[in-house]
Amino acid sequence: KGWHSRGYLPHFDSAETTQFITIRLADSLPKSVAETLARKSDDFAEVDERLDAGFGVCWLRQEEIAVAVESAILHFDDVRYRVLAWCIMPNHIHVVIDPSEGHRLGDIVHSWKSFSANKANRLLERKGAFWHRDYFDRFIRNERHLARTVEYVENNPIKAGLAAESKDWPWSS
Repeated sequence: KGWHSRGYLPHFDSAETTQFITIRLADSLPKSVAETLARKSDDFAEVDERLDAGFGVCWLRQEEIAVAVESAILHFDDVRYRVLAWCIMPNHIHVVIDPSEGHRLGDIVHSWKSFSANKANRLLERKGAFWHRDYFDRFIRNERHLARTVEYVENNPIKAGLAAESKDWPWSS
């Protein structure tokens, strides 16, 4: 499919392209911060720093919610995509995948978000938006970029001060 947009962030979709994806909870950033960052849509480092600060309710801290998200991510591993790395943070997730032929990135992300949001809202006895409407993705350019990205994903809990070592964080590859 190549480059496309749903009116928010631009996305690149191709079955031959490894993708790094970040999905955040609907309340993960204060509105003023989200609006400022939206004007700088390519500044992922600043967005991630703000996410790691732990804004919002941080529903993903709850084990049963994290389990639902983990289940969604891993359910079609080696069927619709191959999961290379993943991490569930308190208010966002990171996933690195190789989409399989015939499976669009937007459809994959939609299935994760839909399944996990429905399950989480039932568990939380609530209604309304669970995930932010869009997601961030970046295609992986080469092996070095892939290695750095996987290292980043798996070390995100350390960087955010949530774990001393990556092996100490239960919600990660």
